[in-house]
Amino acid sequence: MTIRQSTLDAYVFDVLMPDLVGHDRRPAAFVVYLHLLHSAQALGRDHVPASLQAIAVKTGLSKSAVQVALRHLRRRGLIGVEEVGTQVNPVRHVLRPWRRRWPAEPLA
Repeated sequence: MTIRQSTLDAYVFDVLMPDLVGHDRRPAAFVVYLHLLHSAQALGRDHVPASLQAIAVKTGLSKSAVQVALRHLRRRGLIGVEEVGTQVNPVRHVLRPWRRRWPAEPLA
C-alpha cells in the first residue's frame, strides 16, 4: 500500500467542515466530499469515476448514506448536477465554488 499526500484548501476545514457537519448536520456529506475531492486531485481533474458502491467502500458509509450525501452535495453546489458515464460507473463532477473568480472592481 502506498501513501499519497493530498493538499486541501484551508476553506475545506475552516468553513466547509463546520458548515456541513455542524450547521447542516450532514457529516456523511463532508466525508463523501473529502473522498471525491481527494480522488479528483489524485487524478488531476474535476471529473471522478465513482459509483455509490465504490464511494461506500472507500468511506466506510452505507450506499444509502452515500446517496443521501450526494444529493445534499448537489443541492449545496459542491458536486455537479449532471452525472455522465454509465449508471454502473457514473462520473462525478467535483466543484470548488470558493475558487470562483470574482470580476475585478472597475477603477475609479
